[in-house]
Amino acid sequence: MKNTIKIAIIDDHLIFLKGLIMLLEQDENFEIIHAYNNYSDLLKNIKLQEPDILITDISMPQINGIELSKMVRKYYPDIKIMVMSSYSNMVSAADVDGYLLKDTDSEILIESIKRIVGKNEKVFYKDFQTTEKYDFNKSIVSKREKEIIDFIGKGYTTDEIAEKLCISKHTVETHRKNIFNKLQVNNIAALIKKSITLGLIDV
Repeated sequence: MKNTIKIAIIDDHLIFLKGLIMLLEQDENFEIIHAYNNYSDLLKNIKLQEPDILITDISMPQINGIELSKMVRKYYPDIKIMVMSSYSNMVSAADVDGYLLKDTDSEILIESIKRIVGKNEKVFYKDFQTTEKYDFNKSIVSKREKEIIDFIGKGYTTDEIAEKLCISKHTVETHRKNIFNKLQVNNIAALIKKSITLGLIDV
């Protein structure tokens, strides 16, 4: 194993990001060289200094972790990629070297990073089911998310949806982010098409 493992982290939740940095910095074998809450800063700076491993979330507002992993894998094939997510069943293993849940024990996390980088192993949490395609059904979307999808399909804005459902704009945006992640779409047109296919909204 390398004496020092250079780590890059991206997560849009600052509290989790800062906590992960503090945790990993306690290990003398680790050096955090990049830590960002948006992908543009990460990609800009990763060119200047490549890490040994990238730790990424799945659900992020500008780009999801799967697409980011594909991008990094394409241009930086030597970088190992490990996902840390709250979702237990929404990732393909094709472009990642590891997948752990965010509530993973710290000792398991540290050991997993060392195995991935130092031993070139694949590390996934115990109940992880690898799949090359996402299999979706109606139950994957909550009742509230279905309501928001319906409003989006009818052309309502975030402000209008918030007013209709008597919730905050921030809550609507959070639901939108989760919906896009769950259905693995990147724009409204793709969301509507996928929702129609799944029967989430009527034509």
